Amino acid sequence: MTTIYEATVIREDGWWMVHVPAINGLTQARRLAEAELMARELVAVTQDVELDTVAAIVTEVDGVPVRAVVDAVAAERAEAARLEAEATAKVSTLARTLAERHVSMRDIGAVLGVSHQRVHQLVAA
Repeated sequence: MTTIYEATVIREDGWWMVHVPAINGLTQARRLAEAELMARELVAVTQDVELDTVAAIVTEVDGVPVRAVVDAVAAERAEAARLEAEATAKVSTLARTLAERHVSMRDIGAVLGVSHQRVHQLVAA
C-alpha cells in the first residue's frame, strides 16, 4: 500500500528546501523537479519503509498553493475533453443525417463551418 505525503518547498540560497509536515522532516533539492523524489526518500529513510511504498505531492511552492490549482486545471481539462468528444459526436451525427438526405458534402461543410474533407471524415466516423 502506498502512503501519500504532502510536501511544501521554499527557495533558500540556491536550493529548494523540501518540508514534509507529517514527519516534520526537511531535505533539499537542487531543482524543483526533484522535490517530490527527495520528499519520498526522506520519508522512506526516516520511517524505515521501502521507497516504492511512499508517494509525495508538492502542495505549496514559496507560499503559493500550487496543488489546488493544478488539480482544478486537470479537472477542467478532463471536462473540456469530455465536452469536445460530445460535441464531435453530435456534429458527426448531424453530418451523417444530412448526408443520408442527399445533402452535398460541400453544403454540409457550409452548414457546419468545416471543410468538405472534414465532412467526409465525420460521415465516415
